[in-house]
Amino acid sequence: MLKKEPKPEQIKKDKLYLSMGLTDQEYQRIVENLDRLPNYTETGLFSVLWSEHCSYKNSKPVLKKFPTKGERVLQGPGEGAGVVDIGGGKAVVFKIESHNHPSAVEPYHGAATGVGGILRDVFSMGAKPVAVLNSLRFGELDNERTKYLLKEVVAGMAGYGNTVGVPTVGGEIQFDPCYAGNPLVNAMAVGVVEHVHLQKGLAAGVGNTVIYAGAPTGRDGIHGATFASEEFTDTAAELSPQVGYPEIGKRLMEACLALVESDALVGIQDMGAAGLTSSSAEMASKAGTGIELNLDLVPQAEEQMSAYEMMLSESQERMLLVVKQGREDEVIRHFANYGVQAAAVGRVTAEKQLRLIHQGQVVAEVPVGLLTEDAPVYHKPSQEPAYFGEFQQMEDYVPLLEDLKQTLLNLLKQPTIASKEWVYQQFNSQAQGNTIVAPGSSAAVVRVEGTEQGLCLTTDCNSRYMYLDPETGGRIAVSEAARNIICSGGLPLAITDGLNFGSPDKPEIFWQLEQAAEGISQACRAFDLPVVSGNVSLYNETKGEAIYPTAIIGMVGLVEDLKDVTTVEFKNPGDLIYLLGETKDEFGGSELQKMLEGRIFGRAPELDLDLEKKHQGQVLKAIRQGLVQSAQDLSEGGLAVAMAECLVGGDLGAEIGLGGNLVSQLFSESQSRFLLTVKPEHQAEFERLVDAQLIGRVTSEPVLVVEQEGKAVLTVETKELRRAWKGALPCLLS
Repeated sequence: MLKKEPKPEQIKKDKLYLSMGLTDQEYQRIVENLDRLPNYTETGLFSVLWSEHCSYKNSKPVLKKFPTKGERVLQGPGEGAGVVDIGGGKAVVFKIESHNHPSAVEPYHGAATGVGGILRDVFSMGAKPVAVLNSLRFGELDNERTKYLLKEVVAGMAGYGNTVGVPTVGGEIQFDPCYAGNPLVNAMAVGVVEHVHLQKGLAAGVGNTVIYAGAPTGRDGIHGATFASEEFTDTAAELSPQVGYPEIGKRLMEACLALVESDALVGIQDMGAAGLTSSSAEMASKAGTGIELNLDLVPQAEEQMSAYEMMLSESQERMLLVVKQGREDEVIRHFANYGVQAAAVGRVTAEKQLRLIHQGQVVAEVPVGLLTEDAPVYHKPSQEPAYFGEFQQMEDYVPLLEDLKQTLLNLLKQPTIASKEWVYQQFNSQAQGNTIVAPGSSAAVVRVEGTEQGLCLTTDCNSRYMYLDPETGGRIAVSEAARNIICSGGLPLAITDGLNFGSPDKPEIFWQLEQAAEGISQACRAFDLPVVSGNVSLYNETKGEAIYPTAIIGMVGLVEDLKDVTTVEFKNPGDLIYLLGETKDEFGGSELQKMLEGRIFGRAPELDLDLEKKHQGQVLKAIRQGLVQSAQDLSEGGLAVAMAECLVGGDLGAEIGLGGNLVSQLFSESQSRFLLTVKPEHQAEFERLVDAQLIGRVTSEPVLVVEQEGKAVLTVETKELRRAWKGALPCLLS
């Protein structure tokens, strides 16, 4: 027997809608628009589609700032993923998504289903997924809970990606106390599609058939979208977790990719957040049609499921398709050939309604537009936090150091800087056989199959800068991502953004979101980089304490010729070492400040977008002319850490000479700087192109020597650098 659901009158009287995530005003708005009280299932439909996770009701006004158009953009925000032309009739399809709350509750499955969901977003566009990246944030590794979360999240992402056969090629991880109770788990998927096979999630053509394909629907993840749209609490752990089935996901992906070549297919969309509700309502809304679903025909994993449970379930590995009337059996047989269950469950209608039939009765009927386009939009109050003004007034912090060598070795052991080899060796980064540059360099590079082109991929964000100054931090995040693409020999094309913030109901947090979006927009306009997709994850708080504002930039670049691919390691003894960019006394939010003081404060590093663009252009030109042997951008830990990272992969050394304040020269985190090596015979040509300063040369003896006024002030063997950098994470986790 189905359990009895509350009557519409009881929902109103007892305000049951509040526990579903709707406010009094929102419920009243629904009643006024329907001109009646919604029943239990209908109230559920509105609660998930009007959640922040699905409707972006708190962030829409902010997202309008982003530039979304460009001459290469084939599809901007609004579909499963963004699409950018890469020439030759091909396009790159990509998006980033968060799975923060589910990963805090059940880290293995939360992270695994995050990867599964973002892969479905990409192949729902008709694109073959060619790469996965991640961006992760955890608390400090000084407690067992954080170690457990890190191990399980990595295992979940690896388990899913490795099974479906998509290489995980890059990512980033940072550690700060503010993420202890609310880790961030963001996954980015990248695919390639022929223009002619590009798909959209449209329920077009009245009379066409709606087909459900994939795993059966169970009771897992009900109200997941609402859960992702509220502050994280202990009671959240009571939610039934979403569980991924990568073997089914792999077959489903292969079946969908084969189907995009058939003219039977009209539209396709992933059943992601809010499951059947979001996929059906959004596909109808975009096509200007309606959908009627017979829920008795939906494949079910459990008995006696109600309409409410089926529509709100977030069971994984499911797709919703619209196919031409009369072609249903052909499509169902196609899925059966791949071992995937499929069923005709409804039809496209002319009335713009979402109509649900269950046990022969109409159990819900609501206007599609009211569920989607007419969702409320809020302009939240915004207020500059007191801490920001205090930080801006502070004197520049420049630490005094006694022991430069020990400071460098200690910095290399900081988990945010240390080698992430322990993490990425768990991923199959070589699946599909097209990975040119695997994890561990500035950016990953994946060959575009059948060509000499490469896709250059990175995820970046320094959350500490963003906390100190969200607008500057937003500009820096885009700039650093672009520097990583440039250092690898790629031209940045476009970005996807993962906006992870605290509660927008707090004016200070909403200010952070607004300012970060402003900074991102400024940098995107300066570099001509459209924002083609993205995700907003708000309410990342535990016991009232918000995470640092963390606006992750996923960036895709294009290497026109794979011979231009450049990596960070120094290549040959005798190569000249150049530093491009000015070093200032900038330690606010730096790795050194955090290590020495146990906290961050002061002003974030300055960033001049015109200078940044000029430096990026010079470096890319020099790389394309074959003048650069290695390239590394300067980020966490400054020049000293960048030097170490260029040395630890081999058995070379380096001698460099520096003037001025050595602490700043070695450890400042000033922006727009590059460390480049050049063959001596290319010196004159390189110096004509790039305004860089010659600071030293690569040596065959594996020792880093830093001199000032002809005297060695820092001497450290390459093997010592390697031991500190490579050994830190395994040691902290054991």
